[in-house]
Amino acid sequence: MIGNDVVDLELAQRESNWKRRGFLNKLFTDSEQILIYESDSPEHMVWNLWSRKEAAYKIVNRQTGLRLFNPIQLECVTTNQIQNFDYGTVRFYNQFLYTRTEIKPELVYTEAVTQRSDFELITTVTNLKNIQKENGIPFYFDDVQSLLKPLSITHHGRFNKAITTR
Repeated sequence: MIGNDVVDLELAQRESNWKRRGFLNKLFTDSEQILIYESDSPEHMVWNLWSRKEAAYKIVNRQTGLRLFNPIQLECVTTNQIQNFDYGTVRFYNQFLYTRTEIKPELVYTEAVTQRSDFELITTVTNLKNIQKENGIPFYFDDVQSLLKPLSITHHGRFNKAITTR
C-alpha cells in the first residue's frame, strides 16, 4: 500500500496560520507539538508532520474504506534524517506506517508505505489516462503488465504527483 502528500510552502504560508490559537491542538498530539516547538524550523516541522499524516491516511483509507480523517489518530512517532530525506514512522492505533519526506525551500513531499522495503517499488505515474476509481479510491491500470495497481495522487498549489508501485 502507498500514499503521498505534497505541501506548497508558499501557499501554506499565505493560507494557513499554524500559529493561531488551537490550530496545533486540533492536528497534532502533545509529543508532535514538542517536535514542532523544539525544531530549528517550526514551520517546516508543522508541514513535515502534516504531510506524513496525510500520506499515511491515504493508506488507512484504502485499507478500511472509511473517510474519517482525524489527524490526532495518526501520530508521527519517529523521525531520522538520511541523506536528503526525513524517514519516519506514523502510528495508527497498533499499525505502523513508514514515511519518507523530502523538504525543499518550496515544498514538503511525503511518500508512505506499509513495509519499509516498499519504498523501492514506488514509481511516478505521468500518464493519468488509465486512472480508475473504486468507491472513490484511485487505481492505475498498467497497460504493460495488464494489472490494476494502487494509485496515490496529491496536489497542492503549484505541485502535483501521482505514484504507484512497480
